[in-house]
Amino acid sequence: QVEALLSPLGRGIHDQGTTGTDSLARRSFVATCLVVGTGIVSVPSPSHAAVDLKFTTTPSGLQWADAKLGTGSPLQRGNPATVDYVLSTTGARYGTKIFATSDRDLPYRWILGDGSTIVGMEQAIVGAEGIPPMLPGGIRRVVIPQALGYNQLAVNGRELCIQDGRPGPIPPPNQAFEEYQRFKNIYCNPDRQYQPDIVMDIKLYGARSQR
Repeated sequence: QVEALLSPLGRGIHDQGTTGTDSLARRSFVATCLVVGTGIVSVPSPSHAAVDLKFTTTPSGLQWADAKLGTGSPLQRGNPATVDYVLSTTGARYGTKIFATSDRDLPYRWILGDGSTIVGMEQAIVGAEGIPPMLPGGIRRVVIPQALGYNQLAVNGRELCIQDGRPGPIPPPNQAFEEYQRFKNIYCNPDRQYQPDIVMDIKLYGARSQR
């Protein structure tokens, strides 16, 4: 379970990255959101030790931290990928968690580089801008800014979010209707003035253990 392997948000968050003139203000804002959103990832039992997450920020604004390092060979663009993820938001009125694949036993699958998935999630897995690629079995937390997230949905949400389900991952409406509606209200809403950053915990599976 992804939730069982990560500490609650707000514990041991340090930023090691450098991004430009507005980086300090941005990182301070996101860190504040993370502290406020301590319920995003729950730890089922006190026996699970807290993970000291040290965040690094890329020039494009994506923040990442490894909670568990995987083993084996990294995936390349063109390879099939299977992950479990917990999708949360830094800006929601009624809590932070939106959807977890493990709640519905619905791992997310796609072909890396096929355009079906948000850029920030693909960068988190294959690596970019100094981010090392994830290895199978690894768990990584990323904070994804709008430019690397669902910005297309805000412009053309009806066609993309409802008809095509792209770019993903999007909670499946047939299996997780309430989560889908919550996601749609935040990230497929052209009337919303801005899209909050995405917080995503990703567990990558290897080729032989794809669920």
